[in-house]
Amino acid sequence: MKIAILDGGGRRDGNTQTLTERVVDGIEVSRFGLKEYDIHAISDERHEEDGFHAVDDDYDALMTEVMKHDVILFATPIYWYSMTATMKGFIDRWSQSMRQPKFADFREQMAEKKAFVVAVGGDNPYVKGLPMIQQFANIFEFVHLPFEGYILGKAHRPGDILDDESALYAADRLHQKLKEWTS
Repeated sequence: MKIAILDGGGRRDGNTQTLTERVVDGIEVSRFGLKEYDIHAISDERHEEDGFHAVDDDYDALMTEVMKHDVILFATPIYWYSMTATMKGFIDRWSQSMRQPKFADFREQMAEKKAFVVAVGGDNPYVKGLPMIQQFANIFEFVHLPFEGYILGKAHRPGDILDDESALYAADRLHQKLKEWTS
């Protein structure tokens, strides 16, 4: 079972990254830091006569690599009560993938994977982060990607996540599950 981390964070060694690394400690994973890729915003050409046009950026190559994995961990800080713009921009491009011959069976492939979300925020994320989790659930349902679970953590300053015992416990439980799947 191959695991991919889609890291939507904007800071090295941030709280979301720290919590995500706890989830995958000692497990072989592929890490994709979305901010390291040139991913253009979507031009909505769904209703154009000739559909979407090719975009000269890193998205198609990145998506091709992500699709090789069985489990996708969506790791994002909670910015303004939602996922980061980097993460949202990447997901927005799925509209284009679903209409490209290269990804003709996008939904069928997604249906064979498992998704988890790891998110950390500072303003009562256990309550205020739930609409974002629902947003992920709706996105995953639309593309037939099974949503297996999520972890929310609370942290303000770098390193604060290590004080959130509930998040650490949830990370350890998910770590155990992933270890069992990859053994």
